[in-house]
Amino acid sequence: MSVPNDGISTATGIVNKHWTVNCTGTVMDWKPGGVSDDVEDRRNESGGGFSGMGLGGRHIGIGGFLVLLVLSLLFHRNLFTLFLGDSASDRPVATSAPASSAAENAEVQFVSFVLDDVQGTWQNLLPMQTGKQYRHAKLVLFRDSIDSACGQAESATGPFYCPDDEKVYLDLGFFDELKGRFGAPGEFAQAYVIAHEIGHHVQKLLGIEGQVQRMRQSNPAQSNPLSVRLELQADCFAGVWAMSTEQRKIVDQSDIAAGLRAAAAVGDDRLQKMATGHVSPETFTHGSSRERMQWFQAGLNSGKISACDTFGGR
Repeated sequence: MSVPNDGISTATGIVNKHWTVNCTGTVMDWKPGGVSDDVEDRRNESGGGFSGMGLGGRHIGIGGFLVLLVLSLLFHRNLFTLFLGDSASDRPVATSAPASSAAENAEVQFVSFVLDDVQGTWQNLLPMQTGKQYRHAKLVLFRDSIDSACGQAESATGPFYCPDDEKVYLDLGFFDELKGRFGAPGEFAQAYVIAHEIGHHVQKLLGIEGQVQRMRQSNPAQSNPLSVRLELQADCFAGVWAMSTEQRKIVDQSDIAAGLRAAAAVGDDRLQKMATGHVSPETFTHGSSRERMQWFQAGLNSGKISACDTFGGR
């Protein structure tokens, strides 16, 4: 599968309406100023019990394949709590959502900044490189579990993009998992996650996501390899955005390194080793740590959509 030829390789004139930003050291230096119009805050809604993945074969996010991994490799039933260990059993079942803390409110504002910056980048890049107009996605914040147009999911699923309603779903608790369980701290690591999910939205707008879904339906044996290529391309698209931030001096090399570490932290081989003690490449759905870093770097080095042809091979 090929992607459209690109034109100008960098975005210009991108202004975030909430913050003026720069970068010092390993932390993105940003100033809070509000919540994005593209954020839907549903943290105060009761998500109800989890009745299974129910995502109809759709993309389920960076952390979600762990659930499928355990299902397919171990007991052929939902044992994600086994992998999560005591942290899952100790997590209280809330009947009403807790009030937001000051720290969580700051996270919401950071997510808003990143979301607006990523979408502002694509609003400029997509027409220049493909001739297609960019349509904004929404980002839904939730706690514990959520109903989406792609089905019900819970926080253990990880962040995911639903092409049916063109929304990214995120439980802020995943950032704690990214830092504590996966060993990828830092604000740019969090920004990478958001940029990756918006990368799936770009795939939807370019028609790539729909084509891959049709290919998976017609050839189920290729479902996992096609999923890997789709995920690696989203990593590459995240790298395209990262190049823009570097050029605009929002981030520096230490932040880019944090993004690469985040990509490596959620590689299939690393997470399979954590979950089962061994690696089964034939079950990969997102790509190895090396592949994820490689494709993020490809987007970062080029700033071009055409450099992200994971379906054509490298």
